[in-house]
Amino acid sequence: MAASTGKFLRHAAILACVTLALGSLPARAERIKDLASVQGVRQNQLIGYGLVVGLDGSGDQTTQTPFTTQATLNMLSQLGANLDLDKASTIQLKNVAAVVVTANLPAFAKPGQNLDVTVSSIGNAKSLRGGTLVMTPLKGADGSVYAMAQGNILVGGAGASSGGNKAVVNHLSAGRIAGGGTVERSVPAPVGQGPYVNYELNHTDFGTAKRMVEAINREMGPVAEAVDGRQIRVMAPEAPDARVAFMGRVENLEVKPMQSMAKVVVNPRTGSVVMNQAVTLENCAVAHGNLSVVVSTDQNVSQPNALSGGQTAVTNQTDIQIKQDAGALMNVKAGANLADVVKALNALGANPQDLLAILQAMKAAGALRADLEII
Repeated sequence: MAASTGKFLRHAAILACVTLALGSLPARAERIKDLASVQGVRQNQLIGYGLVVGLDGSGDQTTQTPFTTQATLNMLSQLGANLDLDKASTIQLKNVAAVVVTANLPAFAKPGQNLDVTVSSIGNAKSLRGGTLVMTPLKGADGSVYAMAQGNILVGGAGASSGGNKAVVNHLSAGRIAGGGTVERSVPAPVGQGPYVNYELNHTDFGTAKRMVEAINREMGPVAEAVDGRQIRVMAPEAPDARVAFMGRVENLEVKPMQSMAKVVVNPRTGSVVMNQAVTLENCAVAHGNLSVVVSTDQNVSQPNALSGGQTAVTNQTDIQIKQDAGALMNVKAGANLADVVKALNALGANPQDLLAILQAMKAAGALRADLEII
């Protein structure tokens, strides 16, 4: 516990030093293309079910994955090889694995363009290394085929097993095919509606929306207006070539975003606590003590005397201990910037798990000036 606390304090001290260095820098302007996206210009997810062949005995165990056998027989029948379905259960396909293939179809993708695809095993295959994905249709949410995938799988790992021993480096049940997908159908993506193009901020912020409108109107004329804290409507030329050139100029304009809202993000599964520059603390007093419950069981063997006719018996002796560390009441000084906040929290000497509870209590008491988000 002491080592964990010391390590956490060292990391927090490093965080405070980095924050001081960053806090001394002036506010940096960002391009509009980094702050917002064009409404309607988006990627679409594709998914397909296929087979990987050519594995070196590391494929699915077909007795436990009958869908692999069924898919293989369907593929072979389409290729002209008719097999007896009554004997399907006896077929051993150690070099075949059933997989799910996923890809992202980018905006404005046209037929013939290539996509990167990800191949993931859905059976009990030990490895996809060295396998080849056979032609697999990739469908969108509407059930239509938008791309086809095929190719050799690149798996960033290695593994070996012998005599009950096994060694694995990285993950062997998923791989990637660079350029393994080919677009067969494009998705219409109109840029704007009529004379207007709508920009959507990545995060709702009325101040940033106002500054973005001012930047566009200053450089392009009175063409932009804010609809709300997230959407900005811009009047653009209707000719495609002129509109593309206009949007190219707009997306490279620089805007200084407003300071983000104060937020503390807590991950209770890993004990991670991350807070941004806007977090502040008010004066408060904190007392925190650890409560630990230890249950231990010892097995004792009762051995009877010789010729007594008794039987050897095993008895369990349970010992329960409850220990609560003393929690002294400590005064936490107010902090106006992140470095002061980190310094004040470090003064408590709490480990990461204790800090989660302390932050929640501070928020409930009104001493933590930030939104507490638990992920």
